Amino acid sequence: MNAAEHGRVHARAPSEPKVEITGGDVERSQEVLTPLALQLLASLHRRFNPRRLELLQARVQRQRRLDEGELPDFLPETAQIRAGDWRIAPVPEDLLDRRVEITGPVERKMIINALNAPVKAFMADFEDSLSPTWENVIRGQVNLADAIRRTISFDDAATGKIYRLGERTATLIVRPRGWHLPEKHVRINGEPVSAALFDFALFIANNHAALASAGTGPYFYLPKMESHLEARLWNEVFVAAQEALGMAQGTIKATVLIETILAAFEMDEILHELREHSAGLNCGRWDYIFSFIKKFRNRADFVLPDRACVTMDKHFLKSYVDLLIKTCHRRGAHAMGGMAAQIPIKDDPGANEAAMARVRADKLREANAGHDGTWVAHPGLAPIAMQAFDSVLKGQPNQLGVGRAEVNVSAADLVRLPPGQITEDGLRACIRVGVQYLEAWLRGNGCVPLYHLMEDAATAEICRAQLWQWLRHGARTDDGQQITVERFDQLMMAELDRIHTEVGAARLTQGVFPSAARLFERMTKSDSFDEFLTLPAYELLS
Repeated sequence: MNAAEHGRVHARAPSEPKVEITGGDVERSQEVLTPLALQLLASLHRRFNPRRLELLQARVQRQRRLDEGELPDFLPETAQIRAGDWRIAPVPEDLLDRRVEITGPVERKMIINALNAPVKAFMADFEDSLSPTWENVIRGQVNLADAIRRTISFDDAATGKIYRLGERTATLIVRPRGWHLPEKHVRINGEPVSAALFDFALFIANNHAALASAGTGPYFYLPKMESHLEARLWNEVFVAAQEALGMAQGTIKATVLIETILAAFEMDEILHELREHSAGLNCGRWDYIFSFIKKFRNRADFVLPDRACVTMDKHFLKSYVDLLIKTCHRRGAHAMGGMAAQIPIKDDPGANEAAMARVRADKLREANAGHDGTWVAHPGLAPIAMQAFDSVLKGQPNQLGVGRAEVNVSAADLVRLPPGQITEDGLRACIRVGVQYLEAWLRGNGCVPLYHLMEDAATAEICRAQLWQWLRHGARTDDGQQITVERFDQLMMAELDRIHTEVGAARLTQGVFPSAARLFERMTKSDSFDEFLTLPAYELLS
């Protein structure tokens, strides 16, 4: 298979799978679409894609049961795993201290700045903070390969500044896309390939040897899983890839984002499935809130208040955090905290200090709860997060010894609705943020600063999911007015006018803004709920 020839079927022996790449030419793509990477991808697709599709269908069946009134619970058939005395395999030295991790898309300048930031690790993201245009995905793989080999640089034409890696860099962790997403630019035997397998196969095939030479390894964050069976599939993929590439079993390490309400009931089981390859669990708070809305979307008794009210001190979220920490530490696994979405506010010192105070309080909450580390979205927040964790860890690399034996979380704790109201300001914010994020995503930018917060696909999902839920159940705002389609239409027009004022008429009427507004409106008012915003939006990407 000749990876340099895009848009064509690659030459193959009669017994080999037919790999077709339909994406356009991207500079240096032949360096990552290598014969070895495509061979591994084809092997993984042929072996594991049928099971992936079965598991996605299982999600649909589970949703039907939830719609009929079933509530999630801890699985009786895996009680022995939860009760058992087992631990994950030891993690490598460069994953022992993860007290602050920075996250961001696989954009060249971002990678350099993140690896140079005063943090322990950098999660390079092909998922929620990346708009998966073919160019972004391929350039991202090229950028990571350069970073691992320390040849990466970026010349900023606007400022004349040249960005290069410093002597000390953060540990690299990569987040591939989730099981639900396709990579439409690659087909194998006529079938679209899994985006998760595509991102994983290219990265590990092209970089495992260079990572080993650099004294590190292939480390991953795994998103959006809904069951331990989905973790089992990832583990089987890891085993197969290591075998195919001649790597020792257990070399790959993965941290699972517990960012769906269903996965929260299977934390032990997820760690157990990946125990040879596990590096811990992470509280993916924004996707977790989105998942809560999505899974109970058809139940009028599960309507959430404004996003601003759904904070980590609320009972259902605190219960999820406490259970994750207890579960991880019992198994010798790191328990990672969630994202601080704030970004520095340069032109308003008072507002900036208030925002940084919120970050400080959030990170102290996580450290005092027993987390081993946390996430930030901006290098400017790294010192604040580091100070918070340093003050609690007191020289220790982690808090694996904090067992949280007093924690006893029930199924009811994890689904207890938080108090709070729905406000017109909340309605307007959902529209304004959702439309602007989607517009940026369709332009190829998946990590968007809006109103002093760094928004990604997860926060945009909350916006449109809340609007859909409020409309479907005729929820009322705190002034007693019902949320109807007519009211939504009026607010949509008002918020588009506000966006018009903020960003200018040209951007609002040209480019992809009209498409973004139409898609956001359609998804919000649809009788059925789109499982992910990024699936219909992906059809509009090149």
